[in-house]
Amino acid sequence: MSVETQKETLGFQTEVKQLLHLMIHSLYSNKEIFLRELISNASDATDKLRFEALAKPELLEGGAELKIRVSFDKEARTVTLEDNGIGMNREEAVTHLGTIAKSGTADFMKHLSGDQKKDSHLIGQFGVGFYSAFIVADRVDVFSRRAGLPASEGVHWESHGEGEFSVASIDKPERGTRVVLHLKAAEDEFADGWRLRNIIKKYSDHIALPIELPKEPLSSLESGEDAPAAVEWETVNRASALWTRPRTEIKDEEYQEFYKHIGHDFENPLSWSHNKVEGKLEYSSLLYVPGRAPFDLYQREAPRGLKLYVQRVFVMDQAESFLPLYLRFIKGVVDSNDLSLNVSREILQKDPIIDSMKSALTKRVLDMLEKLAKNEPEQYKGFWKNFGQVLKEGPAEDFANKEKIAGLLRFASTRTEDGEQSVGLAEYIARMAEGQDKVYYLTGESYAQVKNSPHLEVFRKKGIEVLLLTDRIDEWLMSYLTEFDGKHFVDVARGDLDLGKLDSEEDKKAQEEVAKAKEGLVERLKNALGEQVAEVRVSHRLTDSPAILAIGEQDLGLQMRQILEASGQKVPDSKPIFEFNPGHPLIEKLDAEADEERFADLSHILFDQAALAAGDNLKDPAAYVQRLNKLLVELSA
Repeated sequence: MSVETQKETLGFQTEVKQLLHLMIHSLYSNKEIFLRELISNASDATDKLRFEALAKPELLEGGAELKIRVSFDKEARTVTLEDNGIGMNREEAVTHLGTIAKSGTADFMKHLSGDQKKDSHLIGQFGVGFYSAFIVADRVDVFSRRAGLPASEGVHWESHGEGEFSVASIDKPERGTRVVLHLKAAEDEFADGWRLRNIIKKYSDHIALPIELPKEPLSSLESGEDAPAAVEWETVNRASALWTRPRTEIKDEEYQEFYKHIGHDFENPLSWSHNKVEGKLEYSSLLYVPGRAPFDLYQREAPRGLKLYVQRVFVMDQAESFLPLYLRFIKGVVDSNDLSLNVSREILQKDPIIDSMKSALTKRVLDMLEKLAKNEPEQYKGFWKNFGQVLKEGPAEDFANKEKIAGLLRFASTRTEDGEQSVGLAEYIARMAEGQDKVYYLTGESYAQVKNSPHLEVFRKKGIEVLLLTDRIDEWLMSYLTEFDGKHFVDVARGDLDLGKLDSEEDKKAQEEVAKAKEGLVERLKNALGEQVAEVRVSHRLTDSPAILAIGEQDLGLQMRQILEASGQKVPDSKPIFEFNPGHPLIEKLDAEADEERFADLSHILFDQAALAAGDNLKDPAAYVQRLNKLLVELSA
């Protein structure tokens, strides 16, 4: 072993300490995944070297044959994993092995509770990575040298997986990384060739470079030392890129394990699509829908995208140009024969080939989701719960696929229970009432608020289903989604409600007569409410409530106003339309009230109650309470 110099001891990042403790105690039933994760890291390291060597062939140092070697020593109770990839320098070893740099770390840590069953899912959602080594090892040594650096700039990283780690400079003649796991007393099963071979076949058969094991046990090997030249190695995996093989030859389990490799996930994907395109463009793609949302899903600026290969050579880890932002949750690989090997992010953004590929890949993802919704409705419910709000960004971002995206959206309605978002637009249209030619919806802050809204009274009376939209993004979504399958969307709280053929000629005639008869009351209410309202009119929406507030046809709704206000933006001035139910006892009493001061007080109380029913805040709560108290005193006198 080389002499160590410049040795120093450093503390783990707080999140790493917490993750290590929970991982060791939560993933005990899946110990063998440590090898999958370490092989995955080694594979990434060789991919990066292959790419960097395109511009700097000298990084290969005369050894262009890239591979991963796994060995074991029963006597020393060690498992060693070695790659001849890009390697690490001292600073990279401290950064990569001492901290978690992934965006969303803080949110992730907030959710960890110490409940082992629950945390094992969360850890898988975040990605297990290098630290999984401590599930089976009580000490881990990492020996590494970055390609292109002199042998004297090797680094030795060591830790017992507790509060700290040490890092020292060493001589390391060969580039790449060697990880030595000193197994815990109860983990001797992993110092066994048959066991390691089975784990590699199970989890890492798809890795596109050779993974080698010694034909004979290396009992003579000392931990951390290079294998003697006489050792005979054999490749135990297929060593061919999974996406290049025919679909008929690939088992579901292989697809699932490949997803875990590229997605750094612990759970199986919901669905996948493997496709090879030939003709004007030539490329292969393998796309996955994850089973769970990552913690940084709603950070639109977070790194995202597909792994990009050009003629099977790894080029980019997160190429965001191949899918629109609203599909940022999709994981996968795209391998093109038409792009240049020296392609960059800037070039990708301007290349017309990318536009064609992006269009085709987007359609493929939407087809995959359509198939999932049709064939696996329960699975799709899980997808919608995790990714529905992100998919709702689609109609605004992707005009060409607006109708297709709309068909994938799910909403609560007056026919669903507990606010479950399970109604598709095609399903809604299929059961529309006779004479109905529009899709009716209502937005609001919560399911309870919209479900009990007075705006729905006429729809309940006529047995018409209304979609109930309560996500923060919904009003913004509906400003872009104006129709589906030839049916226009109508906000039941906006403008002058026209039910079209759902109202008979007798109904319309009766409404006109009532409006004419109440013209005097309309004028009195206008005078009493003054600048608070844009208009006062007789309502055709109400059957049980005395009054409601409607939104002007071009005005912002409550949801959008609240979002703009919360972000500190100026909200355009707008006033609601006050509608009253002429048949309600309170309105009849109001109409009969001769005292104009009392009439004004009662009018303001009705206005404020209508605002509260709409989920809005009162402009002057104290005045409302005063008027209400005054009324209560009069009634009790």
